[in-house]
Amino acid sequence: MASNKRVILITGANSGVGYDTSHILANASADNHVIMAARSETKGRKALLEIEARKPAGTLSFLELEIASVDSTKAATVQLAVRFDAIDVLVNNAGIYSHDAPVSREHLQEVFNTNVFGVLLLTWALEPLLKTSVDPRIINVSSSLGSIALWMDKSIREYHVTGEVYRMSKAALNMLTASMAYQYRTWEHPAKLWA
Repeated sequence: MASNKRVILITGANSGVGYDTSHILANASADNHVIMAARSETKGRKALLEIEARKPAGTLSFLELEIASVDSTKAATVQLAVRFDAIDVLVNNAGIYSHDAPVSREHLQEVFNTNVFGVLLLTWALEPLLKTSVDPRIINVSSSLGSIALWMDKSIREYHVTGEVYRMSKAALNMLTASMAYQYRTWEHPAKLWA
Protein backbone atom coordinates (compact mmCIF):
# COMPACT_ATOMS: atom_id res chain seq x y z
CA MET A 1 0.00 0.00 0.00
CA ALA A 2 1.27 3.44 -0.83
CA SER A 3 2.76 5.44 2.00
CA ASN A 4 0.05 8.13 1.83
CA LYS A 5 -1.91 6.24 4.51
CA ARG A 6 -1.03 5.85 8.18
CA VAL A 7 -0.94 2.06 8.61
CA ILE A 8 -2.18 0.85 12.00
CA LEU A 9 -2.03 -2.83 13.04
CA ILE A 10 -4.26 -3.87 15.95
CA THR A 11 -4.07 -7.39 17.40
CA GLY A 12 -7.09 -8.99 19.05
CA ALA A 13 -9.24 -6.68 16.93
CA ASN A 14 -12.38 -8.80 16.64
CA SER A 15 -13.85 -7.87 20.04
CA GLY A 16 -13.54 -5.65 23.10
CA VAL A 17 -10.84 -3.00 23.26
CA GLY A 18 -9.32 -4.09 19.94
CA TYR A 19 -12.65 -3.84 18.13
CA ASP A 20 -13.48 -0.41 19.54
CA THR A 21 -9.95 0.85 18.88
CA SER A 22 -10.21 -0.37 15.28
CA HIS A 23 -13.45 1.53 14.78
CA ILE A 24 -12.24 4.72 16.47
CA LEU A 25 -8.95 4.85 14.54
CA ALA A 26 -10.53 3.92 11.20
CA ASN A 27 -13.07 6.69 11.70
CA ALA A 28 -10.55 9.26 12.97
CA SER A 29 -9.07 10.09 9.56
CA ALA A 30 -9.38 9.22 5.88
CA ASP A 31 -5.58 8.91 6.05
CA ASN A 32 -5.78 5.91 8.41
CA HIS A 33 -5.69 2.30 7.25
CA VAL A 34 -6.45 -0.12 10.09
CA ILE A 35 -5.36 -3.74 9.85
CA MET A 36 -7.62 -5.79 12.12
CA ALA A 37 -5.65 -8.84 13.26
CA ALA A 38 -7.43 -11.75 14.93
CA ARG A 39 -6.74 -15.45 15.41
CA SER A 40 -10.20 -16.43 14.13
CA GLU A 41 -10.70 -15.55 10.48
CA THR A 42 -14.47 -15.91 10.82
CA LYS A 43 -14.74 -13.60 13.83
CA GLY A 44 -12.18 -11.17 12.45
CA ARG A 45 -13.87 -10.78 9.07
CA LYS A 46 -17.27 -10.42 10.74
CA ALA A 47 -15.91 -7.62 12.94
CA LEU A 48 -14.36 -5.91 9.92
CA LEU A 49 -17.67 -6.01 8.01
CA GLU A 50 -19.51 -4.57 11.01
CA ILE A 51 -17.12 -1.63 11.20
CA GLU A 52 -17.15 -1.09 7.42
CA ALA A 53 -20.97 -0.98 7.55
CA ARG A 54 -20.64 2.12 9.74
CA LYS A 55 -18.81 3.88 6.87
CA PRO A 56 -15.63 4.99 8.67
CA ALA A 57 -13.54 7.77 7.16
CA GLY A 58 -10.50 5.51 6.76
CA THR A 59 -10.01 2.02 5.37
CA LEU A 60 -9.70 -1.42 6.94
CA SER A 61 -8.30 -4.84 6.13
CA PHE A 62 -8.08 -8.18 7.94
CA LEU A 63 -5.04 -10.23 8.94
CA GLU A 64 -5.23 -13.69 10.47
CA LEU A 65 -2.78 -13.81 13.38
CA GLU A 66 -2.46 -16.07 16.41
CA ILE A 67 0.01 -14.04 18.44
CA ALA A 68 1.06 -17.03 20.59
CA SER A 69 2.12 -18.98 17.48
CA VAL A 70 5.58 -18.38 16.02
CA ASP A 71 4.47 -19.82 12.66
CA SER A 72 1.41 -17.56 12.52
CA THR A 73 3.52 -14.53 13.43
CA LYS A 74 6.04 -15.34 10.68
CA ALA A 75 3.30 -15.85 8.08
CA ALA A 76 1.56 -12.61 9.07
CA THR A 77 4.83 -10.67 8.93
CA VAL A 78 5.50 -11.93 5.39
CA GLN A 79 1.99 -10.88 4.30
CA LEU A 80 2.44 -7.44 5.84
CA ALA A 81 5.83 -6.91 4.19
CA VAL A 82 4.30 -7.72 0.79
CA ARG A 83 1.29 -5.43 1.26
CA PHE A 84 2.73 -2.44 3.12
CA ASP A 85 5.82 -0.24 2.96
CA ALA A 86 5.66 0.54 6.69
CA ILE A 87 3.71 -0.04 9.86
CA ASP A 88 3.21 3.32 11.55
CA VAL A 89 1.31 2.18 14.64
CA LEU A 90 1.33 -1.24 16.32
CA VAL A 91 -1.33 -1.82 18.96
CA ASN A 92 -0.48 -5.04 20.82
CA ASN A 93 -3.91 -5.66 22.28
CA ALA A 94 -4.43 -9.44 22.03
CA GLY A 95 -4.43 -11.02 25.46
CA ILE A 96 -5.71 -13.73 27.75
CA TYR A 97 -7.47 -13.02 31.04
CA SER A 98 -8.63 -15.76 33.37
CA HIS A 99 -9.39 -14.56 36.86
CA ASP A 100 -10.12 -17.84 38.63
CA ALA A 101 -7.53 -20.22 37.19
CA PRO A 102 -5.05 -21.55 39.74
CA VAL A 103 -1.38 -20.64 39.36
CA SER A 104 0.29 -23.50 37.54
CA ARG A 105 3.19 -23.90 35.16
CA GLU A 106 0.82 -24.66 32.27
CA HIS A 107 -1.37 -21.65 32.95
CA LEU A 108 1.64 -19.36 33.34
CA GLN A 109 3.00 -20.58 30.00
CA GLU A 110 -0.31 -20.12 28.20
CA VAL A 111 -0.89 -16.58 29.47
CA PHE A 112 2.72 -15.42 29.12
CA ASN A 113 2.92 -16.87 25.58
CA THR A 114 0.14 -14.51 24.52
CA ASN A 115 0.43 -11.53 26.86
CA VAL A 116 4.23 -11.18 26.89
CA PHE A 117 6.18 -13.44 24.52
CA GLY A 118 3.71 -12.99 21.65
CA VAL A 119 3.96 -9.21 21.98
CA LEU A 120 7.76 -9.38 22.02
CA LEU A 121 8.06 -11.75 19.05
CA LEU A 122 5.54 -9.85 16.91
CA THR A 123 7.20 -6.52 17.65
CA TRP A 124 10.64 -7.94 16.84
CA ALA A 125 9.30 -9.42 13.59
CA LEU A 126 7.79 -6.07 12.61
CA GLU A 127 10.87 -3.98 13.42
CA PRO A 128 11.86 -3.54 9.74
CA LEU A 129 8.37 -2.21 8.88
CA LEU A 130 8.23 -0.03 12.00
CA LYS A 131 11.68 1.43 11.26
CA THR A 132 10.46 2.45 7.80
CA SER A 133 7.84 4.72 9.39
CA VAL A 134 8.79 8.35 9.97
CA ASP A 135 6.78 8.33 13.22
CA PRO A 136 6.59 4.76 14.61
CA ARG A 137 4.37 4.17 17.62
CA ILE A 138 3.88 1.02 19.68
CA ILE A 139 1.07 0.65 22.20
CA ASN A 140 1.16 -2.41 24.45
CA VAL A 141 -2.26 -2.71 26.06
CA SER A 142 -1.64 -3.34 29.73
CA SER A 143 -3.77 -3.01 32.86
CA SER A 144 -3.70 -1.41 36.26
CA LEU A 145 -3.82 -5.01 37.51
CA GLY A 146 -0.15 -5.25 36.48
CA SER A 147 0.83 -2.52 38.94
CA ILE A 148 2.76 -3.82 41.93
CA ALA A 149 1.98 -0.67 43.93
CA LEU A 150 -1.77 -1.03 43.38
CA TRP A 151 -1.66 -4.74 44.22
CA MET A 152 -0.14 -3.93 47.62
CA ASP A 153 -2.69 -1.25 48.56
CA LYS A 154 -5.61 -2.97 50.33
CA SER A 155 -7.74 0.18 50.19
CA ILE A 156 -8.28 0.18 46.43
CA ARG A 157 -10.35 -1.91 44.06
CA GLU A 158 -7.40 -3.59 42.28
CA TYR A 159 -6.35 -5.28 45.54
CA HIS A 160 -9.51 -7.37 45.59
CA VAL A 161 -9.45 -8.56 41.96
CA THR A 162 -8.24 -12.11 41.42
CA GLY A 163 -6.12 -13.31 38.50
CA GLU A 164 -2.56 -13.59 39.73
CA VAL A 165 -1.21 -15.03 36.46
CA TYR A 166 -2.78 -12.20 34.45
CA ARG A 167 -1.34 -9.68 36.92
CA MET A 168 2.13 -11.18 36.53
CA SER A 169 1.91 -11.07 32.73
CA LYS A 170 0.85 -7.42 32.68
CA ALA A 171 3.62 -6.45 35.12
CA ALA A 172 6.07 -8.18 32.76
CA LEU A 173 4.50 -6.38 29.78
CA ASN A 174 5.01 -3.03 31.52
CA MET A 175 8.74 -3.75 31.94
CA LEU A 176 8.96 -5.09 28.38
CA THR A 177 7.50 -1.78 27.15
CA ALA A 178 10.07 0.19 29.15
CA SER A 179 12.84 -1.98 27.70
CA MET A 180 11.55 -1.49 24.14
CA ALA A 181 11.39 2.28 24.66
CA TYR A 182 15.02 2.25 25.74
CA GLN A 183 16.12 0.09 22.78
CA TYR A 184 14.08 1.85 20.10
CA ARG A 185 15.20 5.36 21.06
CA THR A 186 18.25 4.88 18.82
CA TRP A 187 16.29 4.34 15.60
CA GLU A 188 16.61 6.99 12.89
CA HIS A 189 13.01 7.89 13.76
CA PRO A 190 12.78 6.82 17.43
CA ALA A 191 9.69 4.81 18.26
CA LYS A 192 7.25 6.18 20.81
CA LEU A 193 5.94 3.54 23.22
CA TRP A 194 3.07 3.34 25.70
CA ALA A 195 1.64 0.64 27.97
